[in-house]
Amino acid sequence: MGNRTYEREQAMVTIYDVAKRANVSPMTVSRVINKSPSIKESTRLKVEQVIQELDYVPNKQARSLTSKETRSVALVIPDISNPFFTNIARGAEDKAHQLGYQLILGNTDENMEKEALYINTLMSSGVDGALIVPAGDGSAANVKKLVKRRIPFVYVDRTVEAVPADSVAGDNLQTTRQLVRHLIKLGHKKIALMNGPVAMSNTRERAQAFLETLQLSGIEPNPAYLIETQLKQDNFDEIIRKLVSLQQGERPTAILAANNFIGVNTLRALRTLQIRVPEEISLTCFDDPDIIPDYNPFLTIAKQPAYDMGYLGTQLLIERIQGTAPPSSRRIVLPAELIIRQSTAKPGS
Repeated sequence: MGNRTYEREQAMVTIYDVAKRANVSPMTVSRVINKSPSIKESTRLKVEQVIQELDYVPNKQARSLTSKETRSVALVIPDISNPFFTNIARGAEDKAHQLGYQLILGNTDENMEKEALYINTLMSSGVDGALIVPAGDGSAANVKKLVKRRIPFVYVDRTVEAVPADSVAGDNLQTTRQLVRHLIKLGHKKIALMNGPVAMSNTRERAQAFLETLQLSGIEPNPAYLIETQLKQDNFDEIIRKLVSLQQGERPTAILAANNFIGVNTLRALRTLQIRVPEEISLTCFDDPDIIPDYNPFLTIAKQPAYDMGYLGTQLLIERIQGTAPPSSRRIVLPAELIIRQSTAKPGS
């Protein structure tokens, strides 16, 4: 019993306990922890002796009393179950750790209210900065809170035009052109776009490039082929059923899905309707749906460097935190890799 009581007491030791035992202020203890040169040698030795006696482990609060930094950054993403965002988190964590920071993760589920709660929590916890994949244009109200508090932040994958900031994103325009040109080269002219909500910056860029590439190739876009989905929440069986039920000769021969979850859900819906891919409809998408690809991956994809987005985004963020970044906003755009697999073929192959 005595040992357990002692362990509990030790676990509860705070900077204030150290200050009381050493007969100094908590600020003095913090300065000793942060190796401030303004502390007398005799005071430093006394405080260090008490820290050792109490087996005190300095926490972020103790370090931040003088430095005003917590050495922690946040990453707010819309869907941790999506391998694309998982890889962003991996890159962000690796870079943060390399530079001596800890990463706090928040998952918004593409929900503005949940995003607002996370940002409020991050501000109250005193993080030094944040990487944000905004849920959409409505995120402007949330990121403006960070601007008001002068908390540095960097956009990853998506941006909010109303609130400029540093950003790292994929080349949505060029990547979409690559995918459309691949389908056109195979002989497809009836190409549908399964896109995300128009309130997202990357969605708008992909739609823009899709339409422009068709028109530059002499193909008139069909409004019936332009589908806006709510990412994972939509009834894809019904959406695809309507698309393939167009009158004779109007069914698309190829579909471009604007992200990996849309691609997988579209593939499942086509299989449910017993429509063969690629024999009847070719399918391609952004990003790889598999964290660990199997031995026979199927979907033709444009693989974006998600890890690099998180890694470089964290680099930009910490430069902002440390005051080494230029005054104007920076934008890094990363190319994708086209990987051709079995889900695309010539029409009616």
